[in-house]
Amino acid sequence: MRFDILNARLVKTTCTTMLLAALVTGCATRGQPHDYTAFKQSRPTSILVLPPLNNSPDVAATYSMLSQVTQPLAESGYYVFPVSLVDETFRQNGLSNPAEIHGVKLQKLREIFGADSALYITVKQYGTSYAVISSESRVTAEARLIDLRSEQVLWSGSATASSAEGRNSSGGLVGLLVQAAISQIVESSTNRSHPIAGVASYRLLAAGMPNGMLYGPRSPKYKTDGNTQP
Repeated sequence: MRFDILNARLVKTTCTTMLLAALVTGCATRGQPHDYTAFKQSRPTSILVLPPLNNSPDVAATYSMLSQVTQPLAESGYYVFPVSLVDETFRQNGLSNPAEIHGVKLQKLREIFGADSALYITVKQYGTSYAVISSESRVTAEARLIDLRSEQVLWSGSATASSAEGRNSSGGLVGLLVQAAISQIVESSTNRSHPIAGVASYRLLAAGMPNGMLYGPRSPKYKTDGNTQP
């Protein structure tokens, strides 16, 4: 009888260990590694950022995101064409709608701006949602970097940021309700989506992230990143 009890405990412990291992492995699993072959061959030095497409109901999404893409790209080692100048150039040529701008031929963009590559961004989520227990501002964006010379897709990725990240859910139902009330006041009285868009932009475009952009030639990490040919 004692042997049976010990054996049952051993089986239970083994199963628990295997389950924990599976959970850890599952949490550590990432998406398929990005193929950087075309990126490394292209070696872009300059990036033309097009006004983002907005698939969210908030009309502020396009220019909120556009105003915050230069810093992570510049810090990653690229020359970024001034986004306000680019936007004005399109307007002077009768293009003010991001969908129309995204439809301009790559060869034409290269001819007008002389850029090595163009960045196409789509905002999938932008804005604040309100609920009894939790209110949050959430931004999700996708991006593609395309070589304007070869017309190859060099890189693509997506990122999400939320104002609900890091909130402490302790304190029971009363604590959750109080926290939700405070969050709703903050979210509704301030434009929380704009700084959250900045976080999403950094996660999306800063070099060094898993499956993210490679460092550009203006970065001291350019050669150590493997983005140059010997």
